[in-house]
Amino acid sequence: MSDSALAVRLPNWVGDVCMALPALRLLDEHGHSLALFGRGWAADLLSAWPWSVAKVPDGMRAVTAAVRASGASKGLLFTNSFSSALQMRLAGVRATGYGKECRGLLLGRQVLRIDGQHEVEAYWRLAQAALELPFSPPPDRLGLKLTEGHRTAAAAALVSAGVTGPYTVLAPLAVGLADGRPKVWPSFPLLSRMLLDAHETVVVCPGPGEEASCRAATPGATVVAGLGLGAYAAVMDGAKAVIANDSGPMHLAAAMDTPVLGIFGASDPRRTQPWSRRGFAIGEPGAWPSPFQVWQALDRVWAARGIAVGGA
Repeated sequence: MSDSALAVRLPNWVGDVCMALPALRLLDEHGHSLALFGRGWAADLLSAWPWSVAKVPDGMRAVTAAVRASGASKGLLFTNSFSSALQMRLAGVRATGYGKECRGLLLGRQVLRIDGQHEVEAYWRLAQAALELPFSPPPDRLGLKLTEGHRTAAAAALVSAGVTGPYTVLAPLAVGLADGRPKVWPSFPLLSRMLLDAHETVVVCPGPGEEASCRAATPGATVVAGLGLGAYAAVMDGAKAVIANDSGPMHLAAAMDTPVLGIFGASDPRRTQPWSRRGFAIGEPGAWPSPFQVWQALDRVWAARGIAVGGA
């Protein structure tokens, strides 16, 4: 086994992988050869880096064999499940992770989670613990890198959809619940019509199986479908602004340093608001903002790009 090789279990959600980027770069900068294990989409999202990114196979034995084959003797768990800690332990890897789900005895190094911490800070703290570094704050940018292939695919998809000028991206969907409440702001249809009335070109990029839902949530928007995550991030990189729920797309936009407004009403923005100097959040748990409040907040978002609503 190699002392420099580090097996890393990536988070299960797109937004969390984006928020873990500063931590991954920190590990890389300290000379570790990273063997990353995550969802099937992670390889495309992280393909601009020279890291090994493998899809987590099905079954305990298969995962254990894959981790063992990485040659790593140490690991890092961005996931909090008991099973992910057990897989590392069975593979002979001493992993650093948060001591949740009674898995402390399976970890090589157990880290205590700080309540109320932003997820970027939580992932960064894990990486610092794995490297045995004293605490320092994470950088203020997520810093997602893209390939030329990502940018070429995005440009071709926009032209094919008839988008040849400035545009704004709406991301009206969100997967999962927060404290049992959907994370979807219900007023995206009205916001879409308001933007179109202000002569904005509105773009929406549905994932597999999401096209009908996106059309219903953003009437009149231009649908750019069939994109991989890297190409989707490239579309956001070229946008004037992105307006999104607390979701993967919100964090993709923040990772590209695109002006982004995250709309909250179920989850806590203190933990997951856009991590970017051009990122803004509106709303709070149990209190969705009104369409008028969101419209007013757009002035700040477009100002981050140096333009105004309806401007190029």
